[in-house]
Amino acid sequence: MNTLLILFVFPLLIVFSYLFDRFARKTKFPAVILLMFTGILFRLLSSAYGFNQLRFLDDLIPVLGTVGLILIVLEGALELKISKEKLPLLLKGFIAALVILLLNIAALQWVFSSLFEMSAQVAVLSAIPLAIISSAVAIPSAGGLLDKEREFVVYESTFSDILGIMIFNYALRQFEVGEGLLNSSSLVALLFKIIGVVVISIGITYILFKLLRQIEHHVKFFLILALLILVYAFGKLFHLPALVTIFIFGIFLSNVKSLLPRFLKNYLDLDHTEKELHEFHLLTAESTFLVRTFFFLFFGFSIQLSTFNSIQPLIYGVIIILIMLALRYLYFSATTVQIKPSPLVYLSPRGLISILLFLQLKDISFVDLSLSPIDERVLLIVILGTMLVMLLGTLKKSKASQREDFAEDESHITVETQLDQPHTSDEETEDSLN
Repeated sequence: MNTLLILFVFPLLIVFSYLFDRFARKTKFPAVILLMFTGILFRLLSSAYGFNQLRFLDDLIPVLGTVGLILIVLEGALELKISKEKLPLLLKGFIAALVILLLNIAALQWVFSSLFEMSAQVAVLSAIPLAIISSAVAIPSAGGLLDKEREFVVYESTFSDILGIMIFNYALRQFEVGEGLLNSSSLVALLFKIIGVVVISIGITYILFKLLRQIEHHVKFFLILALLILVYAFGKLFHLPALVTIFIFGIFLSNVKSLLPRFLKNYLDLDHTEKELHEFHLLTAESTFLVRTFFFLFFGFSIQLSTFNSIQPLIYGVIIILIMLALRYLYFSATTVQIKPSPLVYLSPRGLISILLFLQLKDISFVDLSLSPIDERVLLIVILGTMLVMLLGTLKKSKASQREDFAEDESHITVETQLDQPHTSDEETEDSLN
């Protein structure tokens, strides 16, 4: 491809992504959908002009997805503020993420194995990616909710990402060694592994924070990001839940004032530290934006519309979405004791992590996906469908809020009108009657 053409195309794609993001903030329409459709459009144009030899994208998409995953978890952790008042909400978010995730995996696995006649291993490994909520899509879309609901979405979607990936890696490991998922010794070993990773993560967090404070070179934030990616790579190599390290590091940075011991606070200029952490947060957010842009563009580019020659993927996708919505509605109805659907029911989009884990399945030698009806077409329909459901839910919420605001304004106007009316005495009333 011509270098000059690349210099035109890549900056234009970033400009388009920025405009999509601005459009999404105003209309609540997910920018990810626009990015994927832009990628699909570029695929059609490139095919029309004979540019079909872009095999390198097959290797680039998983790399971009992994880096995007690290940045998304880090950015999500940087958004979390821990305090005594918010601990109950944080706990609710964790429990909701875990329970809904397990319910979705169990229900989808049963449907895949019983109705779609898939093997038990393939059914479980296909269900897990579809059960994970995308924090990269859910968090920006929760801007119109109440403060508590918005914070709950941040907690739930972030925990869903981390727990989903941990369950996926655990399932892969169990199937690889030929053991069952509910093996008690394996679950205990996983628990001790998580505790060990948490302890190691605290040590790594201390080292990285010290580096962040002591490095005087003008380039240090990208060094920290590079070290975090290395930590994730080592964790991946040794089958450890390395995302826990990324999460703990982000949590510590966003809550450094409340988590630091008192004797350490006296030795640190916390105002200067907060300024640096704010700059690091901005860098993480912009890096996430850039990686997410090209990931979804390239994913859209990899989609071939010619493969959508059957209605079967659409039926499967709709069934999966209905199951997930039903389980989510039942959970929030039971926990809030109300029949009317909560706005949180609609906020369960699928996105980057679902794509990334699904692509990872293709490279696993002991998993045969050749006869599986759950393929990229079904995945795309589930992603688009859950995003559209989320869009309808947020629009419904915003209209309800507008009606409530209008009703409040009307009541205020009525009260003010009544107060402004002149008071008529009893004598004046009698004179007017006479």
